[in-house]
Amino acid sequence: MSEGIHRRTTVLWLTGWSMPDAVFDPLRAALPMYRHAGADYSAADSPEAIVGTARAAARALRSDKDGEAPLLIAGWSLGALLALRLAAEGLADGLVLMAATACFVRPKEQSGLGWPDPYLRKMLARLGKDRERVLEDFRRGLFTDEEREAGCESALLAAAPTGVWTADALAAGLQLLRTEDCRPLLPSIGCPALLIHGTRDTICPYGAALELARLMPRASLIAAEACGHVPFLRREKEIAEAIRSWNKELEA
Repeated sequence: MSEGIHRRTTVLWLTGWSMPDAVFDPLRAALPMYRHAGADYSAADSPEAIVGTARAAARALRSDKDGEAPLLIAGWSLGALLALRLAAEGLADGLVLMAATACFVRPKEQSGLGWPDPYLRKMLARLGKDRERVLEDFRRGLFTDEEREAGCESALLAAAPTGVWTADALAAGLQLLRTEDCRPLLPSIGCPALLIHGTRDTICPYGAALELARLMPRASLIAAEACGHVPFLRREKEIAEAIRSWNKELEA
């Protein structure tokens, strides 16, 4: 494929719970050959509004003047759940799923795949009383001890400050994580998918990535060794090269 055609490929970025779209800026800067777009659901007032915002963004990119060019949907965490839903609706030509799961809430005996629902209910109850503490505790769990010592936590705060999402949107995002289950959709998602997942992720455990790789017909998994829940942070060049190489193989 020529460089001119390659440049028309669009990536729709869908961010994780409580995170601004700007968290992807360094990764997007490492992918100048693509056209980039986002979906802002930081002020959504319901789970349906979050899904609807992401769907509207994908449909708009499909219908614009470059609508015949490939559309990749890149989702991180909550955004990956949204990306799976959109792909099942035929709105993606390819998926890049980072720290993804098809179903966040799992029974206690499946702790290697997700979180028990009482954890999320507790977060919801605490949001109205001590929002900042809830966000602080959540962000602390995004990284391994080694990543924190290396400055990843402070780097995330600089790239993605707290306070961007409204209280309603935070609650809606948690409700979506509690209820969304894309597992029945996975066998029908025919587009190729690149999975990038930290092997020491405690938010979406690595077992969730293995499940996705097993159930999706065209999934490729990259294990981000010793990484937590933000496998792209401070690894933007490495992750960008993985995305470019994967997409070039698809084009070939």
